[in-house]
Amino acid sequence: MAFFLDIFGYLSVILRGLVLTAQSLTVGGIAFLLLLARPLAASLGAAGERLERRSRSLLRWSALAFAAAELASVAVQCAVLAGTVDIGLGDALGADFAIAGLVLAAAGIAVAWATRAPATKGVAVALGCLAALVLLAQTATSHAAARLDDRLPLAIAEILHMAGAAIWIGGIPYFALALAQDGSGKAWRRIGARFSRMSMGAVAILVAGGLYMAVIYIGSLDAIYGTAYGVMVATKAALLLGLLFLGGMNFLAVERLRRDPAAPVMRLRRFAEVEIGLGLTVLFAAASLTSQPPGADLTADRASWSEVVHRLTPEWPLLSSPDRSELAIYRMEAARRAEAQANPQLPPAYVPGSGIVPPRDAADIAWSEYNHHWAGIAVLAIGLLALAERARIAPWVRHWPLIFVALAVFLFFRSDPEVWPLGEVGLLESLRDPEVVQHRIFVLLIAGFGIFEWRVRTGRIRRPGAALVFPLMIALGGALLLTHQHALSNIKDQLLIEITHVPLALCGIAAAWARWLELRLGPPGDRIAAWVWPCAFILVGVVLLVYRET
Repeated sequence: MAFFLDIFGYLSVILRGLVLTAQSLTVGGIAFLLLLARPLAASLGAAGERLERRSRSLLRWSALAFAAAELASVAVQCAVLAGTVDIGLGDALGADFAIAGLVLAAAGIAVAWATRAPATKGVAVALGCLAALVLLAQTATSHAAARLDDRLPLAIAEILHMAGAAIWIGGIPYFALALAQDGSGKAWRRIGARFSRMSMGAVAILVAGGLYMAVIYIGSLDAIYGTAYGVMVATKAALLLGLLFLGGMNFLAVERLRRDPAAPVMRLRRFAEVEIGLGLTVLFAAASLTSQPPGADLTADRASWSEVVHRLTPEWPLLSSPDRSELAIYRMEAARRAEAQANPQLPPAYVPGSGIVPPRDAADIAWSEYNHHWAGIAVLAIGLLALAERARIAPWVRHWPLIFVALAVFLFFRSDPEVWPLGEVGLLESLRDPEVVQHRIFVLLIAGFGIFEWRVRTGRIRRPGAALVFPLMIALGGALLLTHQHALSNIKDQLLIEITHVPLALCGIAAAWARWLELRLGPPGDRIAAWVWPCAFILVGVVLLVYRET
């Protein structure tokens, strides 16, 4: 229980992301089934029947995943509530969030059951009502429900925003499923045209609801860059622009298919795959957003424009590190050991999960900047060597993924100097600190995709699809970076550090999906993507090189 209390903040964001993903797939699947698959099934013949059957199957699994995610979220929150307040589990289940979560889980199970029922008008009405219930119940635990003013219009905007996201983002996997099956140009043309109209309507209500909520929750221009909520809204908007660009490319492909039914749908399918990946990232960004207080409510400790500009102003990289003994945590620990001779009951200088963040001073900041700057050199070298491999300069440059492994080893030792293997805090004990857990996850990801990509590029792994592991893990790392939390007592300093991490995440996500398109897209798009993703790595390296915390 103590462990869950320590990591609850970060775990709740991950669970929220899973809930929003499964919810979008469920509500979007209902919309796809009722507005596209069933209306077109009869006229498309065997292809239409297969599409409806496969859509129902994907919807069933999505609904069950939604119910499981909601139950897991309720269980974690109730356990934390019971562990921090002197109440029983039964009383915790009576809380509003628990009731809403149980209703949502029941709705998910009902949707899964309805997908097995005959395709009658009554079942269609029931599915539509369940989709509405999901949106209403989810709104009951949102920022809108907690407001004292403008509660009703904010709730309506929240429902429109979630519905738009579900129909568009949640419907893309079903659209990709339709494109993956055998069919005629006529079938693909009608499916693409219908989904394009659905998507345009969904984008309209998504943007309308989102703009209204942004105006109320952000409140002012300086809150966009001065609060974590505003920064995450801007990040989410940037990701949505990427989705709109891909959606526009697919719209052009659909129009070409409408004019020429014999036109290939390969590019339509590949862009849909990237839309799925970006859409899932947007949903996890939204989960991170819900964990932040609205910017309008955070009137103190905002970062000023001059402070943001100062933090982002490049300086020469720090390539020499302070000695470990100079760090504040080690000086405090040495003083504690001296005092412990007279008082053996003194607690350690730093206890993971105690709620007290490790001390930081100029030496600690220099230690962190040194880590980031050398990481920047490594990533910059990766991008340049990947370009060199693309240009076929020399055979040995294909070993560039091993730099990722070296970077992972470097970060493993230096990312958290107060914990094992450098510090006195043990490995298992350190995992009570969410920031340490996140750093360890990033180390594993970096080492994992480095080793895997090296084995692919050197021919040690030849299985079809093995090369896709690299972009998928890069995309996962970028999404996790958007949810990364920093254990700092100063809210302003925490925000200023997060501002520097957002471009890293966005460039990483761009690199991941450009590499995916290189592998999956035909010419000439694959050749363009092959040059784009190394350049994105170079940008990551440059951002890390100019990273600063003062």
